[in-house]
Amino acid sequence: MNGWTLAATVGLAGGLGAALWGVATGPLRRRVVAQNLATALACPGMLLLAQGYGRPAYLDVGLVLALLGPVGTLVFARLLSDELAEDPPRAWVATWTVAALGAITVIALCVATGPGRAMAKLLVIGALLIGGNVVASRALSGGFGRVGRG
Repeated sequence: MNGWTLAATVGLAGGLGAALWGVATGPLRRRVVAQNLATALACPGMLLLAQGYGRPAYLDVGLVLALLGPVGTLVFARLLSDELAEDPPRAWVATWTVAALGAITVIALCVATGPGRAMAKLLVIGALLIGGNVVASRALSGGFGRVGRG
């Protein structure tokens, strides 16, 4: 086990354990936020595992998670908009903490891989991960209330 796999293990076990607890218990507002944060935590874990095991194919899994995780949260936000409007989630501290974790992970991996195609892919994944997580959290809190409603 090297430092990359250790960091991935700590991040996945701690972060996804807390997110699983949030998804399994509590009110609807906590469950949808935990679902959003689970995908935002799994992506940096896959990126760290890609570096730790020397498997560039794992970056593709991280790319899919960074792209489809927020999309799934946006679907939940749209389908549950009436229920969430009564008691909207407010999880900006958790959102920005997970976004910072993703940014730190991407920066560390960019430094480790050096300039090239892999670094460009990491930067795209990082932008999708952070931007998607922030947009999805904003949608959950009712920030885009007039969008898509007729």
